[in-house]
Amino acid sequence: MKKAIVLTLLMLACIACFASSEPLRKEIRISTDRVDLILEVAPDQRLYQLYLGERLSDTFNVGLLSRPEYISGNGTLEKRAREVYSCSGNEDYFEPALGIVHADGNRTSYLLFQGVERRAIEGGEETVIHLADNQYPVKVDLHYVSYPKENIIKTWSVISHQEKKPILLTNLYSTMLYMEASKYYLTEFSSDWAEEVREQTQELTFGKKMVDTKLGSRANLFCQPFFEIGLNQPVQEQQGTVLMGTIAWTGNWRYTLEVDNNHLLCVLPGINPTASDYTLKPHTKFVTPEFIFSISFTGRSQASRDFHDWARQYQVKDGMGPRISLLNNWENTYFDFDEAKLAECMKEARKLGVDLFLLDDGWFGNGDNARQGDNAGLGDWEVNHQKLPNGIPGLVQTAKATGVKFGIWIEPEMINPRSELMIKHPEWVIKQPNRETYYYRNQLVLDMANPEVQDYVYHVVESIMTENPEVAFFKWDCNAPITNIYSPYEKTQQGNLYIDHARGVMQVMKRVATNYPDVPMMLCSGGGGRCDYEALKYFTEFWCSDNTDPVERIFIQWGFSQFFPAKAMCAHVTSWNKSASVKFRTDVASMCKLGFDIGLKELSDDELAYCKSALANWKQLTPAILDGDQYRLVSPYETNHMAVNYVSKDQSLAVLFAYDLHPRFSETLHKVCLQGLNPKAVYKIEEVNLMPGSSSDLKFNGCVVSGEYLMKVGLDALTCQSMKSRVVTFVQQ
Repeated sequence: MKKAIVLTLLMLACIACFASSEPLRKEIRISTDRVDLILEVAPDQRLYQLYLGERLSDTFNVGLLSRPEYISGNGTLEKRAREVYSCSGNEDYFEPALGIVHADGNRTSYLLFQGVERRAIEGGEETVIHLADNQYPVKVDLHYVSYPKENIIKTWSVISHQEKKPILLTNLYSTMLYMEASKYYLTEFSSDWAEEVREQTQELTFGKKMVDTKLGSRANLFCQPFFEIGLNQPVQEQQGTVLMGTIAWTGNWRYTLEVDNNHLLCVLPGINPTASDYTLKPHTKFVTPEFIFSISFTGRSQASRDFHDWARQYQVKDGMGPRISLLNNWENTYFDFDEAKLAECMKEARKLGVDLFLLDDGWFGNGDNARQGDNAGLGDWEVNHQKLPNGIPGLVQTAKATGVKFGIWIEPEMINPRSELMIKHPEWVIKQPNRETYYYRNQLVLDMANPEVQDYVYHVVESIMTENPEVAFFKWDCNAPITNIYSPYEKTQQGNLYIDHARGVMQVMKRVATNYPDVPMMLCSGGGGRCDYEALKYFTEFWCSDNTDPVERIFIQWGFSQFFPAKAMCAHVTSWNKSASVKFRTDVASMCKLGFDIGLKELSDDELAYCKSALANWKQLTPAILDGDQYRLVSPYETNHMAVNYVSKDQSLAVLFAYDLHPRFSETLHKVCLQGLNPKAVYKIEEVNLMPGSSSDLKFNGCVVSGEYLMKVGLDALTCQSMKSRVVTFVQQ
């Protein structure tokens, strides 16, 4: 009996000892229908990532997961601890998410768990984790918004403090994510003007790989703000685990991808810290950009559709609404136009069947500052009285009488040295006070960190809309990066310039979208220099590239489709690459938001008839193209062809776009197998977008075939002809 009592007491003592040495841990689970991100509050109240991967069952015992490697008894780290928001100065020797120089000069911070709260938001749930330093009055709130159905998580951080003097922020990443695999392969998208979104893949090995931009306003000129990481194998369309991420920031951004000594990959997305040591005043908040990511376990194709669904539902302005087709005058007239020429362009728009005529650059400035080229006029947003004596109201009325809507181009963030604004407000310009000025494209950038400049830029739009409430579309351009980097407004806090400038731009965009919610707006920046999901909160679409050569556009549109729905991607039929037929040019543009930038006088009667027919077909197919599911079928990077199909959400309508680029002589052709159809349904096949007088040579054209056959056996949709295209519809019977 005594022995039993002793044993019981020993067991209770062991339990008590274990309980005292191992305090209860708290797990925080952030989930979608297919992914789990599980965080853990450690005994020392620091926050670590416990798991990121495929969704665990609700009955899964999270306690079975491997715990983070905390500091061992002798004060050393055997493995990296995976801290969720590691700060500078702690015992993690790798890139920190946040760097702080405190008011007393100390550069060390430790963030401890204070609490967590959750709240329902449209389409999902927001989790806010409160952290604070125990030695300095600094707080960080980590925000996670999960969209279960769309399998998207977006995350950002909010930094605040109550120190007696300002603190300096030196690293400004939005989050830290840890991935573990045998190999990591980065696919990034970079190049230059007219070569946007060129796909490149490399293996990540020990050390850091950084992808970033330092251009300020035209931020994405050389590389796009999104990436893909394949775990264990390079990224593939239909199989393998893929992390896809993008940052919502219209300014300098950086991705740091660091493989450590234990082959753990840490992903850090955020603001580029170059020349951006940010001075944060007491009792103020610093909000980092949203980082938006998805993980697919069946290749990137599924993650792309997740992004498309999420963007239409929750992020892009009027993402569930219709889109209007347009005719732009730029490549038809350039700067050489007057009211009579524009009236003829409007008649052409009506004849073509588009919804809107868009007046591009060259309508403003007077006298010596008249906009006759790119070297004058920016900043003086008064209509050119010599070109347009009846002003914008006259153009709006002419368009209305013709039967089309009217839209207009602006570039309100920029200024030419030849402008009245430069004379009146030189202090509004980003410009070195003591060095020779460098002009990019004959222009400079207005200092959007300055609230007065923000008001001025907003009033460019407001004045047009006040005088002309029937203006139905804006194309907002931004052609120059920031040069001559100095802000008269920031004065002694020049490290704030890049960040406050980007915030100023977004504040104006938000103000415009709030006050004119029903006006569609195109985001443009010398081509695809702006395409981020922060700006797209306020814009219905973006211009992918100034390069409208259809062969080049196939690669560009393939790249952007990784992250953006076709509804947000503008593609125009132009005169670029006249060796390509009008049919091929139009068919390439039809896989996105279709527009035209061409004079009808260039077209033969048959070509005009074709364009009108193709436009009418496109409008009928928008439930699939703009609002349906996209499947990339044949890659132009792997073949001399490209194919993509779209399927409406109810699977009753599908459309296949098949393009032959420059096939080799007598090369072997393979059938194109569609995806996303209802395998048990039957579909009538019809090739559309045929030139007048021609007929289809597509096998099974006009036949009714099962969805299973189309997906498993496929169609002979490709040819060995250079720059030939097919558009094929599938209507459920």
